[in-house]
Amino acid sequence: MMQLFYASTSAFVRKVMVCAQVLDITPQIEWLDSAAHPIERDERIAAFNPLAKVPALRTEQGLCLYDSRVICEYLNAEFGGTLCPTSGNARWISLTRQALGDGLIDAALLARYEFSARPEDKQWSNWADAQLKKVSAALAEIEQQVSSFSQQPDDIGLIAIGCALGYLDFRFASLNWRAGYPLTAAWFAVFDAHPAMAATRPHS
Repeated sequence: MMQLFYASTSAFVRKVMVCAQVLDITPQIEWLDSAAHPIERDERIAAFNPLAKVPALRTEQGLCLYDSRVICEYLNAEFGGTLCPTSGNARWISLTRQALGDGLIDAALLARYEFSARPEDKQWSNWADAQLKKVSAALAEIEQQVSSFSQQPDDIGLIAIGCALGYLDFRFASLNWRAGYPLTAAWFAVFDAHPAMAATRPHS
């Protein structure tokens, strides 16, 4: 059985969880809860990933894979999925959308860590503000593209974007991002209701 270190709060882990749901392989993975943290290193995760970051997967053959992009592509290939286009413009569009979603998550995480992981006297509000500007820029780009999005989690790029928006709801509710991006809000209302998304929402 495959083993995967995860954290229920992680948007990157959620990408893997959504893929597993869509591919109908969730029972084939042993889900190992972790204490992933930007400061306190969880050595259990390090046995799978020297960076001690989640998600981190060990395959049935003992191969250790890490970072959500690698794991999602592995699961898709191993189990005959169609979440990752393999050629042509469809591939580059999908990968670029995944980069957009992942970048949004990265910026949101950096903003959150500035206030949740740093002592108060070492916090730098300008840094957090700069990260939130990246979040806004990503949302603006999504708003421009969203009319061409599928409403199903049938593409890794859209899964990444959906997980990023879900992370904003989870950790940055005060941003009220829907007010400025109504087309994205309407799309996400449908996308996030899909069973694979509904079953994997982040929680503390």
